[in-house]
Amino acid sequence: MAAWLHVVGMGEDGLEGLSSAARAVVEAAEVIVGGSRHPGLPVAAERLDWPEAFEDLIALLRRFQGRRVVVLVVGDPLWYSVGARIGRALPPDEIVYHPQISAFQLAAARMRWSLADLETLTVHGRPVEQMIAFIQPDQRLLILATGSDTPRRIARFLTERGFGKSRMTALSAMGGPEESRTDGLAESWTAEVPAFTTLAVECVAAPDAALQPRVPGLADDLFRHDGTVTRREVRAATLAKLMPMRGALLWDVGAGCGSVAIEWMRAARYARAIAIEPRADRRTMAAANALALGAPKLELVDGSAPEAFRGLPAPDAIFIGGGLSEAVFDAAWQALRPLGRLVVNAVTPAEERLVLAIQARAGGELARIQISRREGPKGAEGWQPLAPVTQLGIVKR
Repeated sequence: MAAWLHVVGMGEDGLEGLSSAARAVVEAAEVIVGGSRHPGLPVAAERLDWPEAFEDLIALLRRFQGRRVVVLVVGDPLWYSVGARIGRALPPDEIVYHPQISAFQLAAARMRWSLADLETLTVHGRPVEQMIAFIQPDQRLLILATGSDTPRRIARFLTERGFGKSRMTALSAMGGPEESRTDGLAESWTAEVPAFTTLAVECVAAPDAALQPRVPGLADDLFRHDGTVTRREVRAATLAKLMPMRGALLWDVGAGCGSVAIEWMRAARYARAIAIEPRADRRTMAAANALALGAPKLELVDGSAPEAFRGLPAPDAIFIGGGLSEAVFDAAWQALRPLGRLVVNAVTPAEERLVLAIQARAGGELARIQISRREGPKGAEGWQPLAPVTQLGIVKR
């Protein structure tokens, strides 16, 4: 079927800022779907407001299939916008996209920053806490934000982590007559800004700032736990074998305080994780850790394996940190997608015997991880060994 749906990006300058081809598409439309930021276009098309739910938008568009339909968005339809979701819901060959200069491009130009040397994020319709994972010394961030209170929340996140001297700039209505700019420091940010802003942040770390890199191996004391946390060095080795990848899904079985799942999500953009944990107190700790460390979309499942696997989406990786049995391994292996990675950590002698038996029939790499930390009163430090961990890693081929 020929393309009937056009997704057109617009800026603050409206029709005047469109290319001649995009403007012709809008002027020839029979139906235009747009929001409050696209008022009063001088065209004869039937005008419809955006539905609140995305599913309702798709149903609305399907009603007009075959007519000349235009969906108006802000900026680039395929960069943190609804265009990609429309393309997943409708046949792509029936859609034509008309990009406009994005808010990121405009903001980078206003700040005189190179887009290739910064991180672009959105907290529009998403948990604001997800930006926490990107707070790093000397890092530049451009953040699409909704709500006048969002910059204050981001300023608080920065200040609490020792980045209070970070420079913040809120840019609004860029390219239009109402364009505004507000500058300040995170530690003293009190400004009122418009509801839609692009926030530019230049992270400046104090000498005592919290260092929380996205490379796995966060300090143990950054997690709330009851002693069952996967230790820092072992966690780093575990994540190396789980291989976090963009958009990939992890099952963390026997998740405890969620340390492995949280580090998985921090390590790759849009990585997802489901933490399966039967104890309510540990799920509570995992939820708090996820918010504090920038992984607010961690999904928590109340249950024990393998019963808790029923109905879950197929994972790209599975970590079994507790509750190992032959039945749990077999169910996990069956659920794992091709090229998926499965890692088991065994601490007790019984768990180690089970891991050895599983490796004998399923293959994979075995490693014994023994970590000692130098601890004790000053002047009387000594090497304190942690419990050894037998680790099995398998790739499903």
